[in-house]
Amino acid sequence: MNRKKAFILGNIFMGIGMIGMLISLAYVLLSHIFSFDESDFLAGIALMGLFVGALVWLSGASLSGREQVTDKYWWLKNYDKRCRRNQHKYP
Repeated sequence: MNRKKAFILGNIFMGIGMIGMLISLAYVLLSHIFSFDESDFLAGIALMGLFVGALVWLSGASLSGREQVTDKYWWLKNYDKRCRRNQHKYP
């Protein structure tokens, strides 16, 4: 698969994952606010849809190349004193 097709497919997966997460989140929140008469099984499935949507979104980000090493380790690079290059050693 060439780079352009991988980028497009990754963006499609990111969109599907985001839509899945938003729909699942809306269903879970609305079912708790308005207390629909549904089984707990459907609420559990909708809650699991959040995690499945996040997994699809992350796989799309990985496929399209949006997830870089600097994105993964941003916190370590900027805030962890063990990983900074400009460490000042004061006596």
